[in-house]
Amino acid sequence: MSLLDQPSSSSGLSSGDGMTRGQAWGLVGLLAAAVIAWLVFAVWPDWLNAILISKKAFVSAILNGITLAGLYFLVASGFTLIFGLMRNVNLAHGSLYLLGAYIGYEVTNRTGYWLLGVAAGFAVLAIVGVVMQVFVFRRLEGDDLRQTLVSIGISIVAADLMLAVWAGGTYQITTPEWLDGALTLPVITAVRSNGASVFLTYPLYRVVVLAAAIVIGVGLWLMLHKTRVGMMIRAGVDDRAMLQASGVNVHAVFAIVFAVGAGLAGFAGVVGGSALSVAPGEDVRYLLASLVVVIVGGMGSITGAAIGALLIGLAEQIGLVYFPTYGIVLTFVIMVVTLAVRPQGIMGKAR
Repeated sequence: MSLLDQPSSSSGLSSGDGMTRGQAWGLVGLLAAAVIAWLVFAVWPDWLNAILISKKAFVSAILNGITLAGLYFLVASGFTLIFGLMRNVNLAHGSLYLLGAYIGYEVTNRTGYWLLGVAAGFAVLAIVGVVMQVFVFRRLEGDDLRQTLVSIGISIVAADLMLAVWAGGTYQITTPEWLDGALTLPVITAVRSNGASVFLTYPLYRVVVLAAAIVIGVGLWLMLHKTRVGMMIRAGVDDRAMLQASGVNVHAVFAIVFAVGAGLAGFAGVVGGSALSVAPGEDVRYLLASLVVVIVGGMGSITGAAIGALLIGLAEQIGLVYFPTYGIVLTFVIMVVTLAVRPQGIMGKAR
């Protein structure tokens, strides 16, 4: 055997006899999926019910976490476009969410059409986003400190104006009848004395919110990575001068991105206001959630925003069920661990 043949032979032995890192992670993923499937679909023994309160409480917490993650993703996907991709520090993003919720409430209440309220929330906030980009952020390009201070000022003024118009009450956006009701899931929560199985029911609207988040996430990823517009957006962020020299109107591209990001915040406001409620203070809550999601998932990554939203949503809901006093701490523990292990975020790129 020649010396040239020996390295390939040894590498073949290592790949044939050993397990690669990818295979190891794949095995761990399969084991985790098998455990989760057993926890969801099997009938629990009494000792497990005693530890985790009940199967219904555990599965409901998981489902609530996943659907809450869908709502967080809808808000954070717009934030990751503006903050993570374009590097515009818009700390008024939570105010866009709350304003969209109020607009959706007014349109739905006056017309009786929920879908019209959803469309109005997206469209009006998209226009507001264009106005903010043209008259505020375009004049502050490259100055992160001034962007931060100005956007905080905008959020304070917007919060006071919304409080003056809609007062401090709590509103609920009425959903149409076809979104009411519950789905019966193939998850056995208990077995009656006569042997009949009791299946878990879950609100249909929350499932629809999750489906909408998945569709929007896939659409954004395809737009950014598979279309000419997405190519121009990414090129404009990386090398704006070169893109402008090629004849592309960079300002128009950035205005479109800002409009989509702000419109998604308004859309999420209507969707979230229908599932939960519309009240003062929700702007701060969803701004903080968006910041944590983008930091954990990675700036400028739609996939990272989805992963971050899933982690944060599950952490909040599981903490709410099993240790409500310290449940909120889980969110920041995840963020701190992520920053310590991978400062650029789970799917972020090191710069």
